[in-house]
Amino acid sequence: MVSLGYAATGDRHVHHAHRHALSAPPPPHGSAGSRPRGAADARPRTPAQGGPTRTAPRTLPPHTVFAERLLAVLSGERPVHWMLGHTVGAAYEQLVRLAPETPLRSLGPRPVLRRCSVQVHSPQAVVEAFATIATGARVRAMAFRLERGEDQRWRCAAVELDGLGTTTGHA
Repeated sequence: MVSLGYAATGDRHVHHAHRHALSAPPPPHGSAGSRPRGAADARPRTPAQGGPTRTAPRTLPPHTVFAERLLAVLSGERPVHWMLGHTVGAAYEQLVRLAPETPLRSLGPRPVLRRCSVQVHSPQAVVEAFATIATGARVRAMAFRLERGEDQRWRCAAVELDGLGTTTGHA
Protein backbone atom coordinates (compact mmCIF):
# COMPACT_ATOMS: atom_id res chain seq x y z
CA MET A 1 0.00 0.00 0.00
CA VAL A 2 1.29 3.47 -0.85
CA SER A 3 1.64 5.96 1.97
CA LEU A 4 0.57 9.48 1.12
CA GLY A 5 2.69 11.10 3.81
CA TYR A 6 4.18 14.55 3.67
CA ALA A 7 7.60 15.59 4.93
CA ALA A 8 8.57 19.10 5.95
CA THR A 9 11.45 20.58 3.97
CA GLY A 10 12.20 24.13 5.10
CA ASP A 11 8.94 26.16 4.92
CA ARG A 12 7.24 23.99 2.33
CA HIS A 13 5.78 20.51 2.39
CA VAL A 14 6.81 17.96 -0.23
CA HIS A 15 4.56 15.10 -1.26
CA HIS A 16 6.38 11.77 -1.14
CA ALA A 17 3.78 9.33 -2.57
CA HIS A 18 5.88 8.54 -5.65
CA ARG A 19 9.03 7.99 -3.59
CA HIS A 20 7.17 5.69 -1.20
CA ALA A 21 5.85 3.59 -4.06
CA LEU A 22 9.35 2.96 -5.38
CA SER A 23 11.41 2.66 -2.21
CA ALA A 24 11.32 1.69 1.44
CA PRO A 25 8.99 3.54 3.82
CA PRO A 26 10.25 6.85 5.22
CA PRO A 27 12.09 6.85 8.54
CA PRO A 28 9.94 7.57 11.62
CA HIS A 29 9.64 11.18 12.77
CA GLY A 30 12.43 12.16 15.10
CA SER A 31 15.03 9.89 13.45
CA ALA A 32 18.11 11.33 11.77
CA GLY A 33 16.67 10.66 8.30
CA SER A 34 13.49 12.71 8.85
CA ARG A 35 15.03 16.06 9.73
CA PRO A 36 15.62 18.71 7.06
CA ARG A 37 19.10 18.69 5.58
CA GLY A 38 21.21 21.67 6.52
CA ALA A 39 24.19 23.10 4.67
CA ALA A 40 26.59 20.96 6.69
CA ASP A 41 24.70 17.78 5.73
CA ALA A 42 24.89 18.61 2.02
CA ARG A 43 28.69 18.26 1.85
CA PRO A 44 29.94 15.03 0.31
CA ARG A 45 31.27 12.54 2.80
CA THR A 46 34.78 11.15 2.44
CA PRO A 47 35.44 7.38 2.48
CA ALA A 48 36.84 7.80 6.03
CA GLN A 49 33.44 9.25 7.07
CA GLY A 50 31.56 6.31 5.58
CA GLY A 51 30.88 7.97 2.22
CA PRO A 52 31.31 6.31 -1.17
CA THR A 53 34.78 5.68 -2.48
CA ARG A 54 35.55 7.43 -5.74
CA THR A 55 37.50 5.80 -8.49
CA ALA A 56 38.69 7.34 -11.70
CA PRO A 57 36.33 6.61 -14.60
CA ARG A 58 37.46 3.58 -16.56
CA THR A 59 38.63 4.48 -20.05
CA LEU A 60 37.99 1.84 -22.69
CA PRO A 61 40.47 1.31 -25.52
CA PRO A 62 39.43 2.84 -28.86
CA HIS A 63 38.76 -0.53 -30.52
CA THR A 64 36.26 -1.48 -27.79
CA VAL A 65 34.52 1.89 -28.03
CA PHE A 66 34.19 1.48 -31.81
CA ALA A 67 32.98 -2.11 -31.50
CA GLU A 68 30.20 -0.91 -29.16
CA ARG A 69 29.33 1.96 -31.52
CA LEU A 70 29.16 -0.30 -34.57
CA LEU A 71 27.09 -2.84 -32.65
CA ALA A 72 24.62 -0.12 -31.62
CA VAL A 73 24.20 1.06 -35.22
CA LEU A 74 24.06 -2.38 -36.85
CA SER A 75 21.54 -3.66 -34.29
CA GLY A 76 19.24 -0.68 -34.78
CA GLU A 77 19.74 0.79 -31.29
CA ARG A 78 21.31 3.98 -32.66
CA PRO A 79 20.82 5.82 -35.94
CA VAL A 80 23.59 5.61 -38.49
CA HIS A 81 24.25 9.36 -38.29
CA TRP A 82 25.60 8.67 -34.79
CA MET A 83 28.76 7.54 -36.64
CA LEU A 84 29.24 10.86 -38.44
CA GLY A 85 32.70 12.13 -37.62
CA HIS A 86 33.73 8.65 -36.47
CA THR A 87 34.22 7.21 -39.96
CA VAL A 88 36.42 8.01 -42.97
CA GLY A 89 36.22 7.28 -46.67
CA ALA A 90 33.40 5.11 -47.92
CA ALA A 91 32.81 3.57 -44.47
CA TYR A 92 29.98 5.96 -43.60
CA GLU A 93 28.16 5.56 -46.94
CA GLN A 94 28.26 1.78 -46.61
CA LEU A 95 26.94 1.97 -43.04
CA VAL A 96 24.09 4.12 -44.40
CA ARG A 97 23.23 1.33 -46.85
CA LEU A 98 23.73 -1.52 -44.35
CA ALA A 99 22.19 -0.11 -41.15
CA PRO A 100 18.52 -0.22 -42.28
CA GLU A 101 18.91 -3.99 -42.68
CA THR A 102 20.04 -4.16 -39.01
CA PRO A 103 22.10 -7.31 -39.53
CA LEU A 104 22.86 -7.59 -35.81
CA ARG A 105 19.29 -7.05 -34.58
CA SER A 106 17.79 -9.81 -32.49
CA LEU A 107 14.19 -10.70 -31.74
CA GLY A 108 15.33 -12.14 -28.42
CA PRO A 109 18.00 -10.83 -26.09
CA ARG A 110 19.97 -7.71 -26.89
CA PRO A 111 23.23 -8.43 -28.74
CA VAL A 112 26.29 -7.82 -26.57
CA LEU A 113 29.96 -7.39 -27.26
CA ARG A 114 31.56 -10.58 -26.02
CA ARG A 115 35.20 -10.02 -26.94
CA CYS A 116 37.20 -7.43 -28.84
CA SER A 117 40.87 -7.79 -29.74
CA VAL A 118 43.31 -5.95 -31.98
CA GLN A 119 46.13 -6.54 -34.37
CA VAL A 120 48.32 -3.47 -34.44
CA HIS A 121 49.89 -2.57 -37.77
CA SER A 122 51.25 0.81 -36.81
CA PRO A 123 50.65 1.62 -33.14
CA GLN A 124 50.38 5.29 -33.94
CA ALA A 125 48.17 5.11 -37.03
CA VAL A 126 46.39 1.82 -37.89
CA VAL A 127 44.64 -0.87 -35.87
CA GLU A 128 42.62 -3.82 -37.17
CA ALA A 129 40.16 -5.16 -34.63
CA PHE A 130 37.92 -8.19 -34.45
CA ALA A 131 34.99 -8.73 -32.15
CA THR A 132 32.56 -11.47 -31.25
CA ILE A 133 28.98 -10.49 -30.63
CA ALA A 134 26.64 -12.76 -28.70
CA THR A 135 22.88 -12.80 -29.07
CA GLY A 136 21.61 -15.48 -26.76
CA ALA A 137 23.30 -18.67 -27.95
CA ARG A 138 24.23 -17.22 -31.36
CA VAL A 139 27.70 -15.72 -31.85
CA ARG A 140 28.57 -13.41 -34.75
CA ALA A 141 31.91 -12.01 -35.89
CA MET A 142 32.77 -8.45 -36.86
CA ALA A 143 36.08 -7.02 -38.04
CA PHE A 144 36.92 -3.37 -38.53
CA ARG A 145 39.87 -1.09 -39.23
CA LEU A 146 40.64 2.07 -37.29
CA GLU A 147 42.90 4.82 -38.58
CA ARG A 148 44.24 7.71 -36.53
CA GLY A 149 43.94 11.06 -38.26
CA GLU A 150 46.20 14.09 -38.08
CA ASP A 151 43.98 15.39 -35.27
CA GLN A 152 44.93 12.23 -33.25
CA ARG A 153 41.32 10.93 -33.29
CA TRP A 154 40.56 7.34 -34.27
CA ARG A 155 38.04 6.78 -37.07
CA CYS A 156 36.56 3.64 -38.58
CA ALA A 157 37.79 3.02 -42.14
CA ALA A 158 36.39 -0.46 -42.87
CA VAL A 159 33.86 -2.94 -41.47
CA GLU A 160 33.27 -6.61 -42.25
CA LEU A 161 30.58 -8.89 -40.80
CA ASP A 162 30.51 -12.69 -40.92
CA GLY A 163 28.55 -13.98 -43.85
CA LEU A 164 28.12 -10.54 -45.39
CA GLY A 165 31.60 -10.10 -46.86
CA THR A 166 33.33 -6.77 -46.86
CA THR A 167 30.74 -4.11 -46.18
CA THR A 168 33.10 -1.20 -46.48
CA GLY A 169 36.61 -0.69 -47.61
CA HIS A 170 39.24 1.99 -47.55
CA ALA A 171 40.95 2.82 -50.82
